Amino acid sequence: MTNKTIPILCTLAIYCVAAPPCMQAASCLTQSQMASQQRQALEQAARTIAEEIQQGNTQALQANTIPAVASNFAGIAESVQSQKPLIEKAAITVDNVYFLDASSDPPGAPRTDFYCGHPLVSMNFTNLPPATYALVIVHATGVPQPQQITLILSRTTAEQWMLAGLVIRPMAEQGHDGLWYWTSARNYASTKMNWDAWLYYRIAARLLDPIDLLSSPNLEKLQQEASKTKPAQFPEAGPMSLTGHGASYAVTSVGTTTSFGALDLDVHYKPDAAETTQLHDPPSARRQVLDIMSVLLAQHPELQQAFHGIWVQADQGTNSLFALELPMDAILAETGMKSPANAPSGK
Repeated sequence: MTNKTIPILCTLAIYCVAAPPCMQAASCLTQSQMASQQRQALEQAARTIAEEIQQGNTQALQANTIPAVASNFAGIAESVQSQKPLIEKAAITVDNVYFLDASSDPPGAPRTDFYCGHPLVSMNFTNLPPATYALVIVHATGVPQPQQITLILSRTTAEQWMLAGLVIRPMAEQGHDGLWYWTSARNYASTKMNWDAWLYYRIAARLLDPIDLLSSPNLEKLQQEASKTKPAQFPEAGPMSLTGHGASYAVTSVGTTTSFGALDLDVHYKPDAAETTQLHDPPSARRQVLDIMSVLLAQHPELQQAFHGIWVQADQGTNSLFALELPMDAILAETGMKSPANAPSGK
């Protein structure tokens, strides 16, 4: 499983978006504000659903899901089955509970915002049907790859809490949690290693943010710090031109992956017609991809300190024409490059 294919599913009786100006506010209670009976009922419902996920019991889980979501259950079932090997021996704990009352909202409200507790935690939904909901964050820990499971529950007319949405995300990567990556990102930022800082901030955000619709002071602080390190040339809105050694490559994305066991840079590019022709010849394809690796490291030598290696993929539509992963020392050996001296390492 790579960082780009982490099993994430937000089932859609509920849609999750970032926060534009408020359009409809509803009421929210944190777990400390709830009556003990109310909190215990939610925790028990969440634990039951989390244990069904842990056991891979998709039949029981589907029966415990609201009809609008249960009628299109294949995505949830696939996500749950992929998680079972990771969490079947984990300790399940309910980490946080929010009671969300949108029962008095007008039907068809385009947006509903919840503002919870102090420090303020906000949640933003679109097209949320009038009802009573809960958001529960569950941790599955004590295993090599701990996961955080975010459940959106809906209360039925029979006063039963049922599953209405599900997001599963990792709590750690390569044995380090989000706070470790946040601290490492700050260290890289302090030495102006902005590519390392930006990519580590992104890992930290992925590990610390249980669901995209939630915002808190800590997450906002992380995002503000990260924005100060974002490289001027980075392929997000469009391709980045990577030029060197007499060639220019259209790099479409740069991310991170653990597909090969360690933390690697994950680089995708779109070859032009001449480059595509070269990719049909294995020796020429290897030289082309090595060229991309060496140019990237020549322009951003700090990447050697933060990552084990680089995985480059030449994409044509949804297909990969050629892919190669090499550790940093192998790239240096094949290209004759030298490693920067005594820079701090976070990998």
